Amino acid sequence: MEKLKDKKIAILVADGFEEIELSSPKEALENAGAKTHIISPSKDKVRSKKGDEWSNEYIVDVPLQEAEENKYDALLLPGGVINPDKLRTNKTAIALINAFWERNKPIAAICHGPQLLINADLVRDKKMTSVEAIKIDLINAGANWEDNAVVVDAELITSRTPDDLPEFNKAIIKAFAKV
Repeated sequence: MEKLKDKKIAILVADGFEEIELSSPKEALENAGAKTHIISPSKDKVRSKKGDEWSNEYIVDVPLQEAEENKYDALLLPGGVINPDKLRTNKTAIALINAFWERNKPIAAICHGPQLLINADLVRDKKMTSVEAIKIDLINAGANWEDNAVVVDAELITSRTPDDLPEFNKAIIKAFAKV
């Protein structure tokens, strides 16, 4: 059953994203009928990491400078240590995230991905989870951090680590289907 037929999902990444945090949700979303687009400040290809090692390159579907929120139903923010750190100071990336939020479109973030939500000023008083390494950052930014595989607060879906991908994938399909 294609729960996400006719849905378009933006996946925002920079070099250094954790590969499984893009590949697993992307596959789950596409298997549910969604069309996904990788958006990146890189114009042609973006590089992933597998733990501490550089891994594969992925084709960029839409350069960040050309990305428009109104062409998508939801946003996915994979983690990895390097990826969100590069994107969180990118004004265009933060503006895109805020555009999704202002239009009440779901935003899903896993692992270190919620760091972007801190810089977008979207975490205050929100129930969230993340990788342990950024727990204090989220709490200091006003989030109500929980140690659960997946936490859903309105249009915000967050998850901890690749170990939680089965639950995260189910949650994002459910949330994205409501759009």
